[in-house]
Amino acid sequence: MLTILGFAMIATFLVLIMMKKMSPIAALVLIPALFCVFVGKGAKLGDYVIDGVTSLAPTAAMLMFAIVYFGVMIDVGLFDPVVRGILKFAKADPMRIVVGTAVLAAIVSLDGDGSTTFMITVSAMYPLYKRLKMSLVVMTGVAAMANGVMNTLPWGGPTARAATALKLDASDIFVPMIPALLVGLLGVFILSYVLGVRERRRLGVLTLGEILVDEKVEEKETETVLVGAGGAGDGKTPARTGGAGFGTDADEDDDFQGLDQNRATLRPKLLWFNFLLTVVLLTAMIMEYLPIPVLFLIGAALALTVNFPHIPDQKARLAAHADNVLNVSGMVFAAAVFTGVLQGTGMVDSMAKWMVDVIPEGMGPHMALVTGVLSLPLTYFMSNDGFYFGVLPVLAEAGAAHGVSPLEMARASLVGQPLHMSSPLVPAVYVLVGMAKVEFGDHTRFVVKWAALTSLIILGAGILFGII
Repeated sequence: MLTILGFAMIATFLVLIMMKKMSPIAALVLIPALFCVFVGKGAKLGDYVIDGVTSLAPTAAMLMFAIVYFGVMIDVGLFDPVVRGILKFAKADPMRIVVGTAVLAAIVSLDGDGSTTFMITVSAMYPLYKRLKMSLVVMTGVAAMANGVMNTLPWGGPTARAATALKLDASDIFVPMIPALLVGLLGVFILSYVLGVRERRRLGVLTLGEILVDEKVEEKETETVLVGAGGAGDGKTPARTGGAGFGTDADEDDDFQGLDQNRATLRPKLLWFNFLLTVVLLTAMIMEYLPIPVLFLIGAALALTVNFPHIPDQKARLAAHADNVLNVSGMVFAAAVFTGVLQGTGMVDSMAKWMVDVIPEGMGPHMALVTGVLSLPLTYFMSNDGFYFGVLPVLAEAGAAHGVSPLEMARASLVGQPLHMSSPLVPAVYVLVGMAKVEFGDHTRFVVKWAALTSLIILGAGILFGII
């Protein structure tokens, strides 16, 4: 019964938010509360919620101060050189913009933090998508998939969890997986190209050859290549803008001008200080010198104090990022209700046991493949902690009985991460959809199939290379 109710709760949540019958924050709170009553443990709802909030409070604190820190770094221009390089490549061609989104997300993901990746990627690319009237779910989907592949870095979380759960060395898990992960990342780039070409056709734009001719004629200006929808003039001549979405000539209704080259918050004289502060912060995070929430709290305080020494300016920067902070922290605490009920009522354990029990005996020698396939739905419907510490050890034990090594099982468990990064239980995804002004249900409908395909590509490559 717990298994049925657990799957029913998750399905109800997903259906309601994808049909836009409830907001994610309301669904995350009300649906688990209702199912907790169905289970007959309504009297313990308060305990479950407090346990969930307690477990997610450090994550909420980390996200709050990370948003402030990286928001300030974006304000002062730390990431402008990287963004300029991506935008110079993207020009005003939808195909190159989508590919550039994937490349930028993959590069920034090297820091191992999804929230950072999404803040920088959306800040850079949002004005281009808005100006050319491109689909914003393409941006969120591509960014989430690129980050999902890169989330397998040893300091990203899943690899370390798998190593801890199975008592293995993280490098022994990760290093052999690199070829398969590179294939997965290549798959994301190819998919980005295909989606970009689709956007180009949907909007009615010039061909790439015509764009290149325009670039040769006038290299210093970027052509807005919309001819049809969203274009200008008679629909035959490309409209012209002043700089690939990086300047101040955005649409009047575009309130996302964080990358304006003339913004008052730029601090070019403090570029090296901000760069070194960020390097030190990320190094300390990777080396685990202090808990991540503490590092971002200290980093945000230093960034505000040095870059904006006057208190009114500090208040203005905090106010500028208050919406994102409130939205994300609210989602995290709402998700705490969902995870608290799932774990407290025993639904997670019951679902995991059922999944293991339904595996046919004849699949024993292929438990690595089974684990890879199961990692898609299980890491989507469960937290990484629940999957890696609750389910993976059970699967690994079953695999060991049939001669499958724990290393293979650990590697296979990583393939679901591209899909996991769009799970409603991942706080960073709310940073992504919130900053991009995209409905979570719309993002889910778009990304699930492509993220699942990316995960299967990684799994297939792992089997082909003999890694899994």
